[in-house]
Amino acid sequence: MGMSVTTSIATEEDAERILKLQYLCYQSEAELYGDWAIEPLTQTLDSLRTELKERHVLVARLGDEVVGSVRGWVDGDGLGRIGRLCVHPRMQRHGLGTRLIGGMERLLAAGDQPVRGYRLFTGHRSLGNLRLYQRLGYRQTQVEEVTRSLSFIGLEKPVAEPVTQLAATA
Repeated sequence: MGMSVTTSIATEEDAERILKLQYLCYQSEAELYGDWAIEPLTQTLDSLRTELKERHVLVARLGDEVVGSVRGWVDGDGLGRIGRLCVHPRMQRHGLGTRLIGGMERLLAAGDQPVRGYRLFTGHRSLGNLRLYQRLGYRQTQVEEVTRSLSFIGLEKPVAEPVTQLAATA
């Protein structure tokens, strides 16, 4: 009998496991851009612990193992900012990224600050990420050239109407 993947809010005890997963997951991004000094690979454990206190962090677990993670917060413009989506390479292509992004959207929408939409970004060569985000309803809103070999693609998605409102207008 196999175990099910569960998602929950990360705790400080998850910090080391999240950092190790992040390091593993961002190896392919570093290789793709030829840059091994990207922030996800140089982040310190103390910095991650600070994020756990200041931002929302979800983890996906398979038993005791952290196999996925995503972070989010609501900025001053009311945009839910979503970032650092990590899914263990052996768990990719099974819907876990979709579950984590959806979970973070719901978590941000349920918070104290009103959310008018969601924003995330990825590198221009990260085609799998771009396909996932577009499939989830995100649309490209900007391109920011960081270096000659890297541009960030910004994507946004409006907050969906609650299902109850949709049913009432039909």
